Amino acid sequence: MTDSVGKLPSELDQLPDRDREETAEWADSLDAVARAAGPHRAEYLLRRTLQHAERAGLALPKLLETDYVNTIPTAAEPALDGDEEMERRITAWNRWNAAAMVTRGSKLGVGGHIATFASAAWLYETGFNHFFRGKETDGSGDQLYVQGHASPGIYARAFLDGRLTEQHLDNFRQEAGGAGLPSYPHPRRLPWLWEFPTVSMGLGPLSAIYQARFNRYLTNRGIKDTSGSHVWAFLGDGEMDEPESTAALALAARERLDNLTFVINCNLQRLDGPVRANFKIVQELEAQFRGAGWNVVKSLWGNAWDELFQLDTTGALVRRLREVPDAQFQTYATRDAAYIREHFFGANRELAQLGALLTDAKILECFQTSRGGHEPRKVYAAYKAALEFKGAPTVILAQTVKGYTLGAGFESKNANHQMKKLTIDEFKGMRDLLGLPIADSAFADGQVPYGHPGADSAEVRYLQERRAALGGPAPARRTHAVPALPTPADRSFAPLLKGSGKQEMATTMAFVRLVKDLMRDKESGKRWVPIVPDEARTFGMESLFPSAGIYSPLGQTYEPVDRDQLMYYKEAKDGQILNEGITEAGAMADFIAAATSYSTHGETMIPFYIFYSMFGWQRTGDQMWQLADQLGKGFIVGATAGRTTLTGEGLQHADGHSHLIAATNPASLNYDPAFAYEIAVIVKEGLRRMYGETAPGEDSDVFYYLTVYNEPKPQPAMPEGVEEGIIKGLYRFKEGTPAAADAPRAQLLASGTAIHWALEAQELLAADWGVTADVWSATSWSELRRDALECDAALLRGEERVPYVTRALAGAPGPVLAVSDWMRQVPDQISQWVDQDWSSLGTDGFGLSDTRDAARRHFGVDAQSIVVAVLAQLARRGEVKAETVREAAARYGL
Repeated sequence: MTDSVGKLPSELDQLPDRDREETAEWADSLDAVARAAGPHRAEYLLRRTLQHAERAGLALPKLLETDYVNTIPTAAEPALDGDEEMERRITAWNRWNAAAMVTRGSKLGVGGHIATFASAAWLYETGFNHFFRGKETDGSGDQLYVQGHASPGIYARAFLDGRLTEQHLDNFRQEAGGAGLPSYPHPRRLPWLWEFPTVSMGLGPLSAIYQARFNRYLTNRGIKDTSGSHVWAFLGDGEMDEPESTAALALAARERLDNLTFVINCNLQRLDGPVRANFKIVQELEAQFRGAGWNVVKSLWGNAWDELFQLDTTGALVRRLREVPDAQFQTYATRDAAYIREHFFGANRELAQLGALLTDAKILECFQTSRGGHEPRKVYAAYKAALEFKGAPTVILAQTVKGYTLGAGFESKNANHQMKKLTIDEFKGMRDLLGLPIADSAFADGQVPYGHPGADSAEVRYLQERRAALGGPAPARRTHAVPALPTPADRSFAPLLKGSGKQEMATTMAFVRLVKDLMRDKESGKRWVPIVPDEARTFGMESLFPSAGIYSPLGQTYEPVDRDQLMYYKEAKDGQILNEGITEAGAMADFIAAATSYSTHGETMIPFYIFYSMFGWQRTGDQMWQLADQLGKGFIVGATAGRTTLTGEGLQHADGHSHLIAATNPASLNYDPAFAYEIAVIVKEGLRRMYGETAPGEDSDVFYYLTVYNEPKPQPAMPEGVEEGIIKGLYRFKEGTPAAADAPRAQLLASGTAIHWALEAQELLAADWGVTADVWSATSWSELRRDALECDAALLRGEERVPYVTRALAGAPGPVLAVSDWMRQVPDQISQWVDQDWSSLGTDGFGLSDTRDAARRHFGVDAQSIVVAVLAQLARRGEVKAETVREAAARYGL
């Protein structure tokens, strides 16, 4: 495709060239360098030229990869602001206690992970000693997303600091007694220490990005100045394979989140072996982050390498480091000097000459231990550079040895993730390496001792003084009571309570209308955080655009195409709506940040996240658990719910199961309201329970899942006295009128849009078959079940309690038939606590594209199908003739 080196065919050269002769001279010069000094010299000159152009601000594409060396050379490292020897001793104690804790627990079979913290210790310790801000200044501090497998090291530091005792350490992974330590960061299990649950890998980096973004949101909206907060996410290089880990990199760069730093521990190993056996994970990550617009700082080599780089006058060493695959480099870390001389330095004559200048001891030091992530000065330099860089987030790629200081049996071994303990002899070797004053006599009965220099030791005083200067302990979660939000005015709920008259309105629109009114409340309106993944128009939310605004840190730098329309697209720096684009994962991460702001920042926010219900729990269910783990509060709304209300979209959009998935989460209160007034009652109760005054023994650390429908229906006014039933999950909506004193009776329980089929069936049963049916609105199958399970548990304690559903249906004549737009398993959750004969109808199976009526007939849940199902129940009881069932089926064409 080229005429000659450096010259494109004229038809492909579309860029204007005002001086072709000058261009040719540059190309000829490059050719001459390549011929005279070799291609490596030509590559070097090009790299340096491009780097110079980038620093000069020229509009050229950035280099996606730099050489396999430290970004900050040793000569440019800032002085470490502290006592390096003291910090070494502190880190040694923490290394010891982390390994001892896991080893002691392993004898009981609870396991644990040793190697992760061993490799990352200085990444954490340097941060704790110099950078991570506590909450005792502005109440927010920094947000730390700690790598889950490194938790023993964090516990060890809290033990040294006096926040944990030996008893705590002995209860690592033993929580049943109430005084144990969870395996991984878990706010629900250890709410005074952990802020962010991170062990479901990939969710930590995603959440960290949206947390940093939400911090800016709070500042730009005038809720709280969070400019002093910095988000630190500690990740593993293997973890970066999770798609969530890199899903939002472009967002972070686009919004210039320089309040965010990723620290990726590149020990080159994942759970089973090398992260990139035949490639180089550091270079791959550098290219990925640079391409997304991040600032990249590499801290790969320790000071022992300085001599090697100074001897490398030809660049042969740097080229060799760039070409050796990671798995081979891991092998070097476990072999003797002769092997390294042969297989690394023996690659070419220049390297062999360099290797001949080095002692065996020097080679082993470089290849087995000397890494940038193991030297506090280099970590300090990287962190300082990250905080000083403005205009983009920073990722630090720190190379370490997995299992560092644990001995030859652990370091760089493929199996070290599964290795849970050290022998006594290995501990003694580790003690000697770390220089800890632990006597042989301390190893009593084959048990490894914990180590502590003393509460008044120089180490502990130094540690505490450092933390005091940085704003107190870290990590730490605020558990102080946040003032309750005032209850919104009743006028916000009144329109839904009084109904819509003859006007039809879908429950999706009813919910949006309610929130729109609540956002106008003088006291709490600004606390609402509407979140939507690019479907606001689908859910009728576009009316919020001009009034609330869509959040953008840049505001609106353009004139929107619909500016002359009433509901134009309005972005604003203080916008209230978070419209995330097509990313349910991103929207859910937004929700978590807002839902936990009451603890993270001491600022209560009320998020509501609305989405296609099919794309909620089944797509981001892991994040729903993360939300529960983090004690988040708010309203999650599955819109266009059910399997038959959005049938034109087909089975991919037909949700018949999200309530089943939601029911598995103990913190999720799940409702399937049928009418607008039910939504008003549920939301008002949710605001009280999550943000207001709670009753004794009531858990406020919950969130609500509501399903709403896109099917317009007349909305009735709320009957009197049904509020308790709405909240508890069941009430009688419409009692049937007996056709005769001895008419057969039945009870129809329905949720969501299915209540309309049940009401039609009620009329058909009475008019065509002389059967009287009562219609009940089942607002929450899972809340009925939760109450019943609590009653069962009370029986084991000797308490006599009757489930609400049993009491509500007590004395109701005839069989019970439950129907919903969900799989039969959803209502079947409560069947064992219903004394009457039980049956159910549902939308089991795949969805399909057709009209609503056809889909409901297909699944056998329409009014006529309900009639036949009731008659069949009555026939089994001998209350109607068997042929009546066949007659009804024939009449309705079933």
